[in-house]
Amino acid sequence: MKEAEAHLTMSPKLDSEDLDPEVVNRMIILGPRANVSESELTSELHLLGLPLTIKETCYGAMVSGKKEDVKKAIIEIRKLDPYNIFTKDRGFAPGDPRRCRGHRLGPREGFHQLEREYELLDYVGEALKNPRPVEIVKPKPIDVDEFKSIVNESIKKRVGQKSIF
Repeated sequence: MKEAEAHLTMSPKLDSEDLDPEVVNRMIILGPRANVSESELTSELHLLGLPLTIKETCYGAMVSGKKEDVKKAIIEIRKLDPYNIFTKDRGFAPGDPRRCRGHRLGPREGFHQLEREYELLDYVGEALKNPRPVEIVKPKPIDVDEFKSIVNESIKKRVGQKSIF
């Protein structure tokens, strides 16, 4: 195997940070109407002076560190734009070769899911900004005889049969 291909197939050894249950990794995602840019977000994170690993990304930033420090950072950073800054867990630290697209030669796993979620963030931000009561009405199941009637009517229209029930 060529040396250039070896890093693609071999699993890296876990670092001490990977084994520390107190270390968490979070993605900070800016919504479509965010009032801050990715670079402003990462600058503000650095200015907090917390012992975090911070990486600017195309959607916002990734942070890694002790659970308490990451939580403090998220609380402070959301003050910049409370309705347009979102977070979610990430299983790997920033730059981890098992998920970094620079090592994988293509979009990282989960990127397309993140793209889809991003499309919904504008609606989520609007709902957070303007909450209103919502009543959820659970639909009642259809009566069996009514269902049979619908099926039979549909079959008659399609194939000219009389009934299957």
